[in-house]
Amino acid sequence: MKDHPSPHASQARRGTLKGGRSSTSPEGERGSAVVDFVMVSLLIVTLLLAVLQVAVYVHVRNVVTASAQVGARFAANADVDSAVGGARTVEVVARATSEQTAEGLACTSAEEVDASGLTLVVVRCTGSVPSLLATLGNLLPLEVTGRAVKELA
Repeated sequence: MKDHPSPHASQARRGTLKGGRSSTSPEGERGSAVVDFVMVSLLIVTLLLAVLQVAVYVHVRNVVTASAQVGARFAANADVDSAVGGARTVEVVARATSEQTAEGLACTSAEEVDASGLTLVVVRCTGSVPSLLATLGNLLPLEVTGRAVKELA
């Protein structure tokens, strides 16, 4: 014959709360699911915004780098002044991303001579990348360089 534990013994093992409810009963944790949901949701939304901000930064950096190279190649043509590379870069950035991103950049171009004696057109752009939250403004700094060999006239 099997011994069955008495209901009082199981209550002693589990412990009881006020009102006679046991601490392992589902009613003992009533309302905590809402708090858990809110806290986990905030964490997930924050993580999502951080990942999106990194993606925006990498995208804008790549676009500005490619645009600086385009501006340097344009200014390296034989019949073009080397100083127009910066303005051309800003135009390309404005077409590729937005006017706001282009306005946040300062691009300059100049001729430099490298160690082998070649004349290069160098376009340097500095600025910042806009954040996803407009109230934060432009937080992330950006500095890129594009180079091209100057054609002889």
